Amino acid sequence: MFDWDDLRVFLAAAKAGSLTAAARALSIDPATVGRRIARLETSLKSTLLIRSASGLQLTSAGQRMLEIGLEAEAAMDLASRAADPAAAGGTVRLSVAEGFGTAMVAPALPALRRQRPDLRIELAANAGFLSPSRREVDMAVTLSAPTAGRLVIEPLTDYRLGLYGSPAYLDRRGRPYDLKALSALDIVGYVDDLIYAPELRYLDEIGPGLRPSLSSSSIRAQREIIAADGGVGVLPCFMADGLERILHRDVDLTRRFWLSTHRDVAGIARTRLVRAWLFELVAANSAAMNPPATA
Repeated sequence: MFDWDDLRVFLAAAKAGSLTAAARALSIDPATVGRRIARLETSLKSTLLIRSASGLQLTSAGQRMLEIGLEAEAAMDLASRAADPAAAGGTVRLSVAEGFGTAMVAPALPALRRQRPDLRIELAANAGFLSPSRREVDMAVTLSAPTAGRLVIEPLTDYRLGLYGSPAYLDRRGRPYDLKALSALDIVGYVDDLIYAPELRYLDEIGPGLRPSLSSSSIRAQREIIAADGGVGVLPCFMADGLERILHRDVDLTRRFWLSTHRDVAGIARTRLVRAWLFELVAANSAAMNPPATA
């Protein structure tokens, strides 16, 4: 029989991806983390983690143990809060689309923290997403509905995108009167082979063969390029303050954000609180998320 506390150390290492990061999270030294995992592997007579250049990698046995351990962890968390079902303290790790995360979620977090000082949010706002199904995060806001199992998946909000440029750039280069006139302007967009979701292939919808002269894998970087008079590009309307929208009727795109939560944590009070907060956030910002195309 293995020591349940060794399982706790293994879970920390599997989540963190390295012995050093797990040691920081557990307030112990990396050597102790390694010894505890080795002891667990000896008890189970199976290798759970393999070290690689990119960090710790789960074996098939390690993946099964991770799933079992996470279910046990969630059950113990629920049991510890059974006497107070309204308790919402603890940590929620949330992965969100980069633009939405930086423009909408991050500025609203301080107010949430003031309301719930017992709640800790770990926000991953990247170009790309971490996965609740692999337990990299508890919740994720993605551009398409995940297909993996053991997730609670629901639409969060639609949002609109338009074509934008800086007023100074458009004064200098001229405002296009139709889509064909875009060929005379510098286009800002994504690096084609770094596009991580088909929903981001905006230029293919606007015009065949339209390619950026300045590109980035980051929507925040694209916004800064456009604001610095670097060209015109497609942006979510909620990220376009200070920029001028052009070709309103020709370029009026809609996308949807989906919220997914791992079933093991969906019923925990802190997860329910963050879910409700996200829906309140998008409702409060509905005018910015979905402005009329002519605005």
